[in-house]
Amino acid sequence: MSAIVCGKRSFFEDIESAASSPTSASPPVYKKFRCSSATSPVRFTYSPPVHLSPVDQLKALFPDMEVQLLEKALKDAGDDLDSAINSLNELHLGYAKGNSGSAAEENPNMEKGATLTGGNAVPLEEPQFQNNLPVDGAEWVDLLVREMMTATSIDDARSRAGRVLESLEKSISTRASAEVAEGFHKENMMLKEQIEALLRDNAILKRAVAIQHERQKEYDESNQEVLQLKQLVAQYQEQLRTLEVNNYALTLHLRQAQQGNSIPGRFNPDVF
Repeated sequence: MSAIVCGKRSFFEDIESAASSPTSASPPVYKKFRCSSATSPVRFTYSPPVHLSPVDQLKALFPDMEVQLLEKALKDAGDDLDSAINSLNELHLGYAKGNSGSAAEENPNMEKGATLTGGNAVPLEEPQFQNNLPVDGAEWVDLLVREMMTATSIDDARSRAGRVLESLEKSISTRASAEVAEGFHKENMMLKEQIEALLRDNAILKRAVAIQHERQKEYDESNQEVLQLKQLVAQYQEQLRTLEVNNYALTLHLRQAQQGNSIPGRFNPDVF
């Protein structure tokens, strides 16, 4: 019987540290153990004590937290399990508020690190994608997966996913704006080239119109001169006809005068 009692005490001494958390609502395991009868013998098979590492014990108490965070909390607590449990419990209660505003007021360092009871801080990794944005969809997927893997809770994962999506939206807007601006620039360059070509054509047309106008002016002047010359020719022709008529009349008068002379063959010396 003494061997049984010793074995039972050894078993509960190993798990007593895991059950000594002040946040555990259930009573310790050894209080649940009851004998069916004080007089009846206790019969059970003895099993060797289970040795759990402090990290495993913390993982059993806080299954929703990452192992890296548990290890960091234990290390910052100086490998003191009770202090680490208290710190993680406070951190867990801070995350369980559900209101991001109140959680931010109670934990002002939540974005950069969670403060533990011992005064040390467990840094929560800030997503490093503000300066180096991914360039394609695969890199964005990898970034989102990395952020989800480093999240310490549901609220942290939601916050990280929101920041990633916000950065993605800004990247898309910036790239779309750049593409639109580049398109406008190309269109403006094309329109500028077309305007320059039209201006050159317009200058050529102006020169051609000016030359044509000069030629038309010269042609009009030539036509005016031709009309004047035609008029002169007509006048000269009229004068020529008049002179021809006068000459014909004088010739007739001369013949008549010669025929009316009384002395043929002799001419008046005063006349000729």
